[in-house]
Amino acid sequence: MNAEAKTSFIDLFPLFSILSSDDKARLADMMEYKVKPKYTFIYMPGEPSEHIFFLARGTVKIGTHSSDGKEIIKSLIHPTAMFGELGLIGEQKRSDFAQALKEDVHLYQLRIESLKELMRHNFDLCTNIMDLFGGRLMKAENKLESLIFKDARTRIIDFIKESVDKRGRRVGYEMLLKHSLTHQDIANITCTSRQTVTLVLNELKKSDLIYFNRGKILVRDMTRLA
Repeated sequence: MNAEAKTSFIDLFPLFSILSSDDKARLADMMEYKVKPKYTFIYMPGEPSEHIFFLARGTVKIGTHSSDGKEIIKSLIHPTAMFGELGLIGEQKRSDFAQALKEDVHLYQLRIESLKELMRHNFDLCTNIMDLFGGRLMKAENKLESLIFKDARTRIIDFIKESVDKRGRRVGYEMLLKHSLTHQDIANITCTSRQTVTLVLNELKKSDLIYFNRGKILVRDMTRLA
């Protein structure tokens, strides 16, 4: 990727909106373009936290495994988002994994130390990154509250509604969500089981609230989805 393409990509991130043209050019020069085949791991637990990543195309899941080996998906990363950022706040080795889903992933990687060096000379960039961490902390707290106070069915429906709100597109009076998730993935995100996800989706389909097939969910009426 040439410098102009990298700079155009950087402009998609509000995080870097406060950078000068010279700083954006420096940042672009430090970023390395990578393509990861579908289902491959971008990083694994125990690996050094040396890079931060910026997603250009595809979907990445961030997760971990419980003591009994069960996969837990912490978040899904979509273009244009940043991930692998815990090295900025002291993580020496990865505590989770990042894996491409069912299509090749295109991303830019940047050494943590390179971004830290840029931050040392830019207070506004530090503030933007603090805001980003604050937002992700609030999201984690909301997920914890959901696990404590909401039942499995509600968590699954909330996940559908949140995903449609963020990435769905309107088709007439309905909302269409294209995704890369299996029922097991949805279960791992919502801390339920694959059987429960299948049961809830089939119930919603039978009630004519949604229609779904492989890779697509069509919500008939968002106001009735509950």
